Amino acid sequence: MGIKNNMKKKGNPLLSAVGKEKLAESLIEILEGSFDGILVTDKEGKVLFVNDSYERVAEIKRSDIEGKYMKDLINPVWMPNSVAYIVAEQKTTVSKRQVVKSGRHIMVTGRPIFDEDGEIKIIVINARDITEIYELTEELQRSRNSEKLYMERMTDFSSMSDTERPIIAVSKSMRDILTLAKKVADFQITVLILGESGVGKEEIARFIHNNGARRDKPFITINCGAIPDNLLESELFGYDKGAFTGAMQTGKTGLLEAAEGGTIFLDEIGETPLDFQVKLLRFLETKEVRKLGSVHSRHIDVRVLAATNRNLEQMIEDGQFREDLYFRLNVVQLEVPPLRERKEDILPLAMYFLSKFNRMYGQEKVLTYEVEQEMENEEWKGNVRELKNIMENMVIVSNNEYLQVEDLPWVTGQRHRAGEPSSAVKMVANLDLTLEEATEELEKIMLHRYIKEGKTTRDIAEALGVNQSTVVRKMQKYNLKRE
Repeated sequence: MGIKNNMKKKGNPLLSAVGKEKLAESLIEILEGSFDGILVTDKEGKVLFVNDSYERVAEIKRSDIEGKYMKDLINPVWMPNSVAYIVAEQKTTVSKRQVVKSGRHIMVTGRPIFDEDGEIKIIVINARDITEIYELTEELQRSRNSEKLYMERMTDFSSMSDTERPIIAVSKSMRDILTLAKKVADFQITVLILGESGVGKEEIARFIHNNGARRDKPFITINCGAIPDNLLESELFGYDKGAFTGAMQTGKTGLLEAAEGGTIFLDEIGETPLDFQVKLLRFLETKEVRKLGSVHSRHIDVRVLAATNRNLEQMIEDGQFREDLYFRLNVVQLEVPPLRERKEDILPLAMYFLSKFNRMYGQEKVLTYEVEQEMENEEWKGNVRELKNIMENMVIVSNNEYLQVEDLPWVTGQRHRAGEPSSAVKMVANLDLTLEEATEELEKIMLHRYIKEGKTTRDIAEALGVNQSTVVRKMQKYNLKRE
């Protein structure tokens, strides 16, 4: 039913309020008061009315369009098409999304108003700013794409056996490292692997071994920093019976001999004492092993890979590492970048560890998009080792099937006690709040967390270091109730 017929109805509130004489004037005021842009044309597309909001939303001046035909206003910059002509042609309501000069997105809807003969009298066009809705839609789509990619990656990892130890390399820097590692795998040269603690130096060494001709032979790792200096030589080279007080009567085969035909990986080579470095250098030059207490040497076919998180060049200057040994080890150097410099690898690694620990502990935990974002923003000072430990922690400790931000150890308080603010603190700090308002927001977050965990007011008071009455009062203040 049209506007005119609506006005004829007895007791119409608008008609009663303004009276017949002022009805037209009031309708204009109503149109001008609309927050949405309104434009009215006749059936030929001639502009009859434009309100102020249309100027703002469509970014077209009223003076540029009033009294003109829409066909004369069409141009590729500020009006690439006209809904009015589509409505006139199709004789139905039409909606189109358009982009205005500033780049904002608007939704333009044209609706025909018919006369008693079914012909179009006027066309009413409504324009609404949908920029924020459009951006939210795009963000949602990106989130869905991320979740889809995540599920595809999870499917790949879930089919892996527990014995497989893949190196996750999505970032270019890691792919370059693996390319070089694979290239040197078949050359029987020493390789020095550098990088911070926890970046995966041993995994690179194992990758070299597994891609070379020695893959079916032993791969033995020696953590030089974990063996006392006085035992390092006997562990590596072995000893004859009676070589020293406390030695086994049967003697002992050294790890170099145990790795015969394969690869020995000397981790934390920078922790070795200078006297041992001399003997290691001799072995690298001659490939001969002489056990402690023996006068005979034996040739050993073994490849040596070494790694350290220390600056060996600085140690040479400080007299803590032999320069000749450094050059002997450093035939090919691989420097593994820290995890914070290869953020593309964070989520694939997290998903791999999640799949591994789900199988190990019989769980079905899933990462949420919010957790993924938190993990990508983390510094990972402990690198891949830290990431692995955190994934195992969440799989075991969290009660959520879909892992939440609060399941991350640094959010639950295991880390920010050492001085790093939690994500909740960062979130509140970024809001436009007074100090009092920010304090209240944090109080609500902390109280809600303990209430959700099922703690009593006495437990909460003890955890927060306040009186029980304070907890009760603040719960009442924020209308928080135990579930």
